[in-house]
Amino acid sequence: MAALSTQDATALASQHTGNFPDLLRQLGCSLLATTFQAGRLILIRPDGASLNTHFHAVHRPMGLAADRERIFVGAHNAVLEYRNVPAVADRLDPPGRHDAVYLLRNQHVTGHVDIHEMAFAGNECWYVNTLFSCLCTLDNEHSFVPRWKPSFVSGYAPEDRCHLNGLAMQERRPKYLTALGRSNTREGWRANKRDGGVLLDHESGEIVAAGLCMPHSPRLYRDRLWLLESGKGSLATVDPASGRIETVAQLPGFTRGLDFIGPIAFVGLSQLRASNPFTDIPLTDENPERSSGIWAVNVETGGVIAFLRFSASVEEIFAVQVLPGLVSPHILDERDPLLDSTWAIPNAMLAQVERPPATETGNT
Repeated sequence: MAALSTQDATALASQHTGNFPDLLRQLGCSLLATTFQAGRLILIRPDGASLNTHFHAVHRPMGLAADRERIFVGAHNAVLEYRNVPAVADRLDPPGRHDAVYLLRNQHVTGHVDIHEMAFAGNECWYVNTLFSCLCTLDNEHSFVPRWKPSFVSGYAPEDRCHLNGLAMQERRPKYLTALGRSNTREGWRANKRDGGVLLDHESGEIVAAGLCMPHSPRLYRDRLWLLESGKGSLATVDPASGRIETVAQLPGFTRGLDFIGPIAFVGLSQLRASNPFTDIPLTDENPERSSGIWAVNVETGGVIAFLRFSASVEEIFAVQVLPGLVSPHILDERDPLLDSTWAIPNAMLAQVERPPATETGNT
């Protein structure tokens, strides 16, 4: 494996294998990740022989759904909606460097509901409301709209009864969800973290697999059902018919956050300090040297191809998302003065836009 190169010496530092930038270029993508512990939305882009990790401040970001046109982030008490305005790229320095520029457009206040995984279904955004143990969507009137809950949860209460967390989509519809337990009492999932986890079928409500060690991030990819057994630090596949689990890769951290492109799975890893409630599990017993970062795994061989390791302030990763087709995107800071002079209107109205004359200083 290639030697490590240091990103910088600041508190938000990172190291990566030397092949990680070329891997992203070969795949034609960049990455997004969230760290609620450090309060950052992280944009990861190749930059020459290095990775450029752009840290965008967000209050306790967790859930994440993104594509070329939009980024939705589940923050402390709101869903933040960013939209791609490519024309802004030429106004950034240096001009023409970025192939997407995301600007904050809307903020939907949900109250604190502990938003976990999120996914798009066309124009609709689905998200896991972990505090109320349900799957929700957004509308313009309510804090959240419950659409589904596990059959063993009797009603909606802010009690985090089963720690519902992960969401897999199939043909733009919810298909599978993960929970850390089958509890119907306040934080009852904590009683059995080692093997109380379950994988649930959205349509039938049935348990597809049980006995899981803190499962997260179910995904359907290449005709296989994947998930992370976080408490074991593993990437695994599941046979939906039998519930059989097969470990594909064992990784040096609490695995949480997963996305795919080509033959590569990008997996988020967290350190889990001693004060974290997700301790007393096989991972912390057997692997005291845990990492926080993003690992690239070949899904055909289970081998680690590359990794990005965070140090210092970034101890936990929650979500990982691939941005296919975008190698150098940017997220504009909400305090950037450029926002004061950037407007987006419907394309049909552009023909009627009149540019003001140049000022004496030559600015427009």
